Amino acid sequence: MKLIMATIKPFKLEEVREALTEIGVSGMMVTEIKGFGAQSGHTEIYRGAEYAVNFVPKIKLEIVVEESLADQAVKAIETSAKTGKIGDGKIFVIDVAQTIRVRTGETGADAV
Repeated sequence: MKLIMATIKPFKLEEVREALTEIGVSGMMVTEIKGFGAQSGHTEIYRGAEYAVNFVPKIKLEIVVEESLADQAVKAIETSAKTGKIGDGKIFVIDVAQTIRVRTGETGADAV
C-alpha cells in the first residue's frame, strides 16, 4: 500500500478528484492548508494599506492506494493539477505499513 500526499491549488480540487475517480480511486482525505515554497507568498492591498501574505492557501490530499495503482494515481494528480505556473504543488509517495478499518477490523487492501 502507498500513501500519496499532494498539495494542490484550491481551484484544482474538483478536477483532481474527477481524474482520480476515473482511474478507480475510491476515497481521499482533503484538508485546507496554508504554506509557502518557491511561490513564497504575495502582497495584497486592504483598505489602502499593502501587506505581505506569507502563507498561500493550498489543498492537501491524502490518498491510500494499492501499490499497483500508485503510479497511475500520481500521474492523474500531476496532469490534472498542473497549471504550468509557480505554486502548482508537490506530490509525496510514502509506504504504508498497515491499514485497518476501525468499524470492521478489516486490514490491508480490504480496509481501503
